[in-house]
Order: sequence, then structure tokens, then C-alpha cells
Amino acid sequence: MRTAKITRKTAETEISVEVNLDGSGMYDMQTGIGFFDHMLDQLARHSLIDMTIRAKGDLHIDDHHTVEDTGIALGQALAQALGDKKGIRRYGACLLPMDDALVRCALDLSARPFLVWNVDLPTAKIGTFDTELVREFFQALSTHGGITLHVDALHGFNSHHIAEAVFKSVARALREAVETDPRKADAIPSTKGAL
Repeated sequence: MRTAKITRKTAETEISVEVNLDGSGMYDMQTGIGFFDHMLDQLARHSLIDMTIRAKGDLHIDDHHTVEDTGIALGQALAQALGDKKGIRRYGACLLPMDDALVRCALDLSARPFLVWNVDLPTAKIGTFDTELVREFFQALSTHGGITLHVDALHGFNSHHIAEAVFKSVARALREAVETDPRKADAIPSTKGAL
């Protein structure tokens, strides 16, 4: 079973994340941030990775620590569940339309974290959620998951649609990358012999 559970506790947040890479996209998110829970639901549903996330953070200050630390813990859980990465496809990509928004994602489960972010969210808020936190989440996920992650918003004027298209596009690319390659199920997908 390619599963993991991570618990992260700091003076600012207490987070627990459980993932099953071979799930069906079941999700149970409780971060205290409604819009963020909605985005995490999309991430699980479209990646087909079962996810349970519990986060308690200093929301009386703002959402920043909770969102970033959730990205850290989820990245760590994905890396742990992938283990030595034997048999995975490694790469994934998705071009995802959502109404006015069109988002492209390409990623590599390389253990070499790098984020390229070309996403303009035209408003500072989506409801009460700070839109700058979308990038913060994916920066933390990329860094702690060891993911080379490129995200480009090609079109869009509605911040909610753009953000949701980002989460769904990353999810679809992640689904492809973590899948077992039936032609190379016993090999690590690198000429180095390790990832």
C-alpha cells in the first residue's frame, strides 16, 4: 500500500495528513478555511488520491500559516507514500479549462523541488481567502514533496475559476505521475537508478 500519515505541530499550527496514492479520490478536509477545503477537495478528487487533512492554526491572525503548513505536510506525505518511486510514471501534465480559465500544469516527481509560477489572480481575495496563498500552498507542496512544478494560467478573469483550475490541473498531472507504469513496474524511472 502506497500510503502515508504525517503529523506536523508548531507554535502556529497542528496538522495531520493521511494519503493513499491508490485510492479513488475520497476526501475529508477540515482546515477551518472554507475556500481552501474546497480546493483541497478538488486536489483529492481529481488526483484519485484519498486524502484526510485536519488543520488547526492561528486563524485569528490570518490563514497564511495554516495554508503553508498544510502544503508542507501534504508534500511530506506524498514523498513518504511514493517511497523509492519504483514503477511510477514520474511525469504528468494537464491542460485544464474551467469556464473563462485555462491552466496548464506539468510536473516531475524528481526529488528536485522547483516551482515555476505564471498565475495572475486578478483579485486580492476570493471571499475572505487571500489569493496570494494559492502560490504559497504550491510552493510548500513542491518544496516538501520534491516536485518540479510548472503552472501557467493561459486565460482567465475570474479568480475563483483560475484558482480552481490550478488545483484541478495539478491534481490531474499528479494522478498521471504517481500511477504505476505497466511497462516498467519494477524499475525506477531514472537513468541514475534513483530519484
